[in-house]
Amino acid sequence: MTLFSKYPHLSNSNIFTPSCPKVSGHITRLIGLTLEAVGVKVALGDYCLIHVTPELQAEAEVVGFSGDRIYLMPLHSIDGLQPGARVTPQRGASEVPVGFGLLGRVINGIGQPIDGKGALETEQYVSLQGEIINPLSRHPIEAPLDVGIRSINGLLTVGAGQRLGLFAGSGVGKSVLLGMMTRHTAADVTVVGLIGERGREVREFIEQSLGIEGMARSVVVASPADDSPLMRLRAAELTTRIAEYFRAQGKRVLLLMDSLTRYAQAQREIALAVGEPPATKGYPPSVFARLPRLVERAGNAQSSEGSITAFYTVLTEGDDQQDPIADAARAILDGHIVLSRTLAEQGHYPAIDIEASISRVMPQVTSPEHLAKALEFKRLYSRYQQNADLISVGAYARGSDPLTDRAIEMLPVLQAYLQQGMSEAFDQDRSVQELIMLMSMPTQQQNAQQGMKGQVTQGDRR
Repeated sequence: MTLFSKYPHLSNSNIFTPSCPKVSGHITRLIGLTLEAVGVKVALGDYCLIHVTPELQAEAEVVGFSGDRIYLMPLHSIDGLQPGARVTPQRGASEVPVGFGLLGRVINGIGQPIDGKGALETEQYVSLQGEIINPLSRHPIEAPLDVGIRSINGLLTVGAGQRLGLFAGSGVGKSVLLGMMTRHTAADVTVVGLIGERGREVREFIEQSLGIEGMARSVVVASPADDSPLMRLRAAELTTRIAEYFRAQGKRVLLLMDSLTRYAQAQREIALAVGEPPATKGYPPSVFARLPRLVERAGNAQSSEGSITAFYTVLTEGDDQQDPIADAARAILDGHIVLSRTLAEQGHYPAIDIEASISRVMPQVTSPEHLAKALEFKRLYSRYQQNADLISVGAYARGSDPLTDRAIEMLPVLQAYLQQGMSEAFDQDRSVQELIMLMSMPTQQQNAQQGMKGQVTQGDRR
């Protein structure tokens, strides 16, 4: 396999530049997944071809250097590599395919199709690195985005261009929730990045969560756990780059990345391999530097027409919300939705913990009445949870606290509002209307008081 067979758009271009002369070096050392090479002058982030065998060439990225030695991380397997293997610098492989021809396709971290549907028919190739947007040029978040999930639309309203984290441990339904949002969100294009997850989940997500309807307007970038850390890193960046392209075309883009934690772990593997010292619980500083650089590429651009609304799943190991990556993600995202294992075990789906979740832009994209009813809902639900132990053992005396009394009476309808079937969809207007109607319902205590008032009035008349 040659470079031109993998990247035909480069066949007539001048790949080599003065900064990457057409000079070969050679491999001197292999440690884990990191290669050391000498005799070649390249810059950080450049790409090289490693001549593993006369028939096989493997791409590798320059991830570090020390003196005249450069450190390379291969994108693919290098089985059969021998000492002294030739290394040739090359440019252009960092360009990736973009365009509407990607819709309905599944590609890997370097933009190659893996769905067996033939070659990609895309409009152009662009650099993997997107343009940095001046924060003062970003269009403000002004309009809500319908995600089809009643509890999110009503209580955690999402704005077009917002970036949220989906915090969950394993097996609490985050992939199912992502699939529901993919099918029901009012977006023009959906870009899904499956980064570092189990290989079997890729097909399951496409066939079961996305479905034919969802896949028709989606692009899936898949890099399972057995890919090299560099491939997983590139897959996350490619996912974002494709979303940026569609945003530039004026489209409302929904970006789903599962997961941001695997992206951070891939960078950790690379950083530790080249000798960067660990800092916070084994994560080197470069991990926390790369997270905001990736996340900040989403959101609104200068024009009010195109936007990227992004959901990043964050895997909380052992349901630990203070995990370093979870803590860093909360600081740079515009809100977080926490999935509760306790609710999932009770059969409560989606298992969204309303008390622990927040949308930071909700006040900007909702009416005063909607916001007031959402806060009232949360107060009632939270008050019941605070007194749940007393209520369950019968130690709470009715009449002690009017708010708790109302929370007890309203609990069944509050829980019903928070639950939703996998095939159900609730648009933004319906979700808000049901919330307002729900919070305007009189309780049994209020009905009794109204009835007493009616009896007194009739007695006075007699």
